[in-house]
Formats: sequence, C-alpha cells, structure tokens
Amino acid sequence: MTVTQKRPKPADFFKDWKAREALAESMIPMIGKLNRESNVGIYMYGQNLVNRSVLSIMKAHRFVRQVEENELSEFETYPVLEAICKLDLGPVHIDLGTLTNKYMRDQRGLSIDEFVREELSDASGAGTPLPQPQDVVIYGFGRIGRLVARLLIEKAGSGDVLRLRAIVLRKGGADNDLVKRASLLRRDSVHGAFNGTIRVDEETSTLICNGNEVKVIYANSPQEVDYTQYGINNALIVDSTGVWRDEEGLSQHLESKGAAKVLLTAPGKGDLKNIVYGINNGEITSDDKILSAASCTTNAIVPVLKAMMDKYGVQHGHVETVHAYTNDQNLIDNYHKGERRGRSAALNMVLTETGAAKAVAKALPELKGKLTGNAIRVPTPNVSMAILNLRLGQETNKEELNEYMRDVALHSPLRQQIDFTNSPEVVSSDFVGSRRACVFDSIATIVEGDNAVLYCWYDNEFGYSCQVVRCLEDMAGVRYEVFPKKD
Repeated sequence: MTVTQKRPKPADFFKDWKAREALAESMIPMIGKLNRESNVGIYMYGQNLVNRSVLSIMKAHRFVRQVEENELSEFETYPVLEAICKLDLGPVHIDLGTLTNKYMRDQRGLSIDEFVREELSDASGAGTPLPQPQDVVIYGFGRIGRLVARLLIEKAGSGDVLRLRAIVLRKGGADNDLVKRASLLRRDSVHGAFNGTIRVDEETSTLICNGNEVKVIYANSPQEVDYTQYGINNALIVDSTGVWRDEEGLSQHLESKGAAKVLLTAPGKGDLKNIVYGINNGEITSDDKILSAASCTTNAIVPVLKAMMDKYGVQHGHVETVHAYTNDQNLIDNYHKGERRGRSAALNMVLTETGAAKAVAKALPELKGKLTGNAIRVPTPNVSMAILNLRLGQETNKEELNEYMRDVALHSPLRQQIDFTNSPEVVSSDFVGSRRACVFDSIATIVEGDNAVLYCWYDNEFGYSCQVVRCLEDMAGVRYEVFPKKD
C-alpha cells in the first residue's frame, strides 16, 4: 500500500525544480560516504543511487511516481537520508524510497529520527561482510567479462568485500595489447564510457581503475597461471570465455595456485548447478567449487515464471526470445558451424534455437517438460525480449495480472530481478543499462481466461552481468540485509 500525495502544482515550476535539484546534489556526498566507509548501499525502489548523478537521482524519484502513483520527492527523502547518516550502520542495503513511503504511512507521530532509528535498529554496527577482502579474477575479457569488471570496480566500496585483482586473457597480435584492452574497458559503443579513470602501467602489466590495481595476466590455459605470485589467494575465478561449460573443463581453473572457486557466465552442462540469482541461489553451499550463472535468457524468464507459478500456476507454455545478435554470429555471410548463424547478423533476422526453456527446469524443477522455446536473432547489438505464452492454472485478466506483477517488481523478494514499466512508448534501447534480470512490459500483456502472453525486456549484457555479480557475492558469503524489512 502507498500513500498518494495530492500535492498542488508549484506556483513556480523552475523554482521547485531548482530546490529539488539542490537536495539531490546534497544527497550525493551523503550516499557516497555511507557506501565508502560502511558498505551501505542506498536505493530508490530498487534503483541503485550510489555513484549516480544529480539528474539520475531525480529521475529515480520520478520513477516512483510513474509506477506507484505516489508523489515521492526529494523534499520527503532528503530528511530521511539525513537521519540514516546519523546512525552507526554496518553493511546493509537501504531502500530510501520504500523507507520514506513507510514513514509517510506511519500514524504514531514519531519524528523522522525516531522512526529511522527504530527501522534500522538491526543494521547498526554490523561490522564488515567478510573477515577479509575476497579476491576475484576474470578469465576472458569479452562483452560479459568487461561489464563484470566495471561492476566490481563500481561496487568496490570501502575495499573490504569483492576485489577485482586480475584479468587473464590471450595476448593479441599488437605490441600495445594492454593499451587496446584498456581502451575497450574505457569506451563501449553500447554501454558508454567507463565511470571513472583508468591508468595503464605497461611496465607492470597493470590497469589502475578508480584506484583498483588490476593485474593483466597473459596465458593460453588456466594451468599456466600461478595467482599466488601476484599476491592473489583463494580467488573466485569468473570464466567468461564459454570455452569450457562442464565440470571437467572448468576444473582446470582449480589447478591454478591461488584459485578456489569458479563461476561460469554461460549455461552449465551436465550436473553443474545453474544458478539464477533470486530464485535458487539458496542452493549455493560453501562446498560448491564450480557453478554456472546460467544464461541471460534463463535469468530473464525464470523470475517471471516463478511469480506466475506462485500466483496462478503454470500448466505449460512456449518461450520465444527476440535476441540481439552476439559475437558468435558473422558480421557478413561466412562459414559457421551452426545452422543459419553464418548469415550476416547485421542484415538478417536469424531463426535459431535456445536452450533457455529446458534450462528453466534446473532452477524451477516444477516446470520440467512444460516449456518449449526458440529464438530469433535480430540486427540490434543489445537488449532482447522474451515472449512467454503461458497456459495458467487459473483464469485471470490483464488488470489483475499487471497489478500483481507491479507489486512483485516493487515490493517482493524478486524486486532485484524484475523491473516494471507501464509506458506505451518504450523500445529496446530504453533498457540499455538495466540492472534487473528483466523488465516486465505491462502495456503489452495479453490475457484471455487462463491464457497469458507476457513480454519481458532484458539487457542481455549488463542486466545479466549484474546477476553474475550477485552470484559472486553469494559464493563469497556476502549477503546484505535489505531495509526496511517489511514495506
């Protein structure tokens, strides 16, 4: 439940904007200090506010009005943030928007300081999330590898959680290979410029990214690498090459001195656990040495399927993905071992297969044998769509289903995985940089009795990389409590 604020229109819109702009600007150092010194993450209805610009913070407030029909502004959230800053907090995630909304609903007459102190009493003085920083190594530095690197550097916080220590790759033909790798990290045609500074130290083969020293190690195989000689120990290896996808192949990483565990950024084969964070990450144990973060499409559809199962049940269905082209395809027609994938990715829609429908069963065993799937690769470089055509266990209607999904996206444990849009004008490029596994497009929903067709956008690169990092945190034992506990 939310409280709709029927605020009168300001007499001077420009003056009102400037006042809110000033408050948002004042929030930035407060949010930064909380994150840097105490590993406290501040969010606005699931949107991360750490390292965000003034306008990004203001747009996050505007988002609340769009999906909650609630006039939440910086005038309400700023004093709540001030109250948060007065507390001695441990490493937690605090949703400033839902916390403020909860205070606005509270009828006990508490001051903001009293309310915030009560709500965050369990978050005080919680210490560090880990006894010592967890070393992370990225093996392979393609699309996902570079985005995971960006995220790890962004989330370094006070430096006592996950620390990117090294990148392992094969040396290219150019003498200035390190400079070229740094340039690919610094500039991206889809995701824009790196948010920070990158210094290249060719003498030590090191990239200094926002103060993080990241060793670049050249190797042709995992067995060649001794991480301990670089001061790296007990490392989590992120294999983003896709070369090895079963336990036998990925076990090669564990032969390297200093390596402890491996996370594959592709669907795992055989008995390898495929983890969709938010769904079955509870299956991760301290004994697991090798895990898969499944695929981008599996991560996009499983949370929505879980929500449908919980509310309505799913009898059977078909998943069609309209997927951006990838490096696996040819830019122009050329030989390819896969069917149709040899044809120009930039000029054609390419019908291909996807294992995502079958892979769903690894995260949701209840759906085994109930889903079919196919994929169409289209001439866009990023952002895909999954169309779920489902026979539900009971009848419903569009309005009820959309309202349920809106609540799931904003208030449920799946709010890190599912975003929600009710705009009739959005297109794929609007979702570049989305940090959720998928974005539920409520306008496109079709319901007829127990038949439902659901449309889910997903940034198959960045959104998936966020899910990978969440899995990494879980593997390392980093688990942030989220406040307020009950919205």
